[in-house]
Amino acid sequence: MASELSRKPCSEASKPCGTLAAADCIKSPPECAKDTSVGKVLFTRLVWTCQQGYLHSNNIVVVPEAIGSLVKLQCLDLSDNALEIVCPEIGRLRALRHLRLANNQLQFLPPEVGDLKELQTLDISTNRLLSLPERLHLCLSLQYLTVDRNRLRCVPRHLCHLPSLNELSMAGNRLAFLPLDLGRSRELQYVYVDNNIHLKGLPSYLYNKVIGCSGCGAPIQVSEVKLLSFSSGQLTVFLPAEVKAIGTENDHVLPLQELAMRSLHHTYHSFLKDLNFLSPISLPRSLLELLHCPLGHCHRCSEPMFTIVYPKLFPLRETPMAGLHQGRTPVSFVAYCCSAQCLQTFDLLS
Repeated sequence: MASELSRKPCSEASKPCGTLAAADCIKSPPECAKDTSVGKVLFTRLVWTCQQGYLHSNNIVVVPEAIGSLVKLQCLDLSDNALEIVCPEIGRLRALRHLRLANNQLQFLPPEVGDLKELQTLDISTNRLLSLPERLHLCLSLQYLTVDRNRLRCVPRHLCHLPSLNELSMAGNRLAFLPLDLGRSRELQYVYVDNNIHLKGLPSYLYNKVIGCSGCGAPIQVSEVKLLSFSSGQLTVFLPAEVKAIGTENDHVLPLQELAMRSLHHTYHSFLKDLNFLSPISLPRSLLELLHCPLGHCHRCSEPMFTIVYPKLFPLRETPMAGLHQGRTPVSFVAYCCSAQCLQTFDLLS
């Protein structure tokens, strides 16, 4: 569990003059719990000079558009409400540093959350989220992210590019795989994925990081999860849906599509720096997106990968980290390589 995020980033113990707590607002009777006007009443009491807002435990269902006018707000606590919708106007809170939305009923976050460039901590645990917005990776100051106890089945690979992210907690979801590049950033030091029962593979970038993976890798029939998978002995690991093929040590020639994508990517980064040189109809949209954000980077040589990976399993219980996990976890580290040569020469302990 995320240690930093378990504590409120802003304390109500000593409120500065620019702080508004729920107690300062008009309380709503229980029969108004599902009335969106309740939220409006509370937010209209927030003056534009307010820097911290504590509106937890108020049966608020909707964050109203008026929130966008609180341009100086730095800390907003809306946890323990009945939130079903967060309006796009929350993206206007350009000074916001700490946002708590835990213990609500949110099924999605607006993409505009990615406009919060100063955001440092985001707690959206215990909701009903099915996915995270890709634009979340634009929160360049984000250091602590917790999405525990939701319904996530995947995590956008774009989140691997968060330059300041230090701690990521995704315990108690429905994850079957993790982005190939998760842990590649040196800033990311703490990753918690406990109690994702379908999750059996951790990217080898997470080796030597602080990880929590208890309750992962429960026995399951491969047919129960409709994802590409590969096996080594009795171990089976699922792969992201974007992976189209799995290479082996005996494959010495890359698929034509992979060769073309790597060539285009090299041209883009070496000379043009602008994908507008490609006609909008020259590539399918999915491949254009991969050129902007590759599937992953080789864990051996850092070459970008787009459609094919060469995986290699290292059971955690056979590594020096086994003692930290009582040697019982069925989870494995997975090295994702770009070629048969890198696959043969990769060493997890080097």
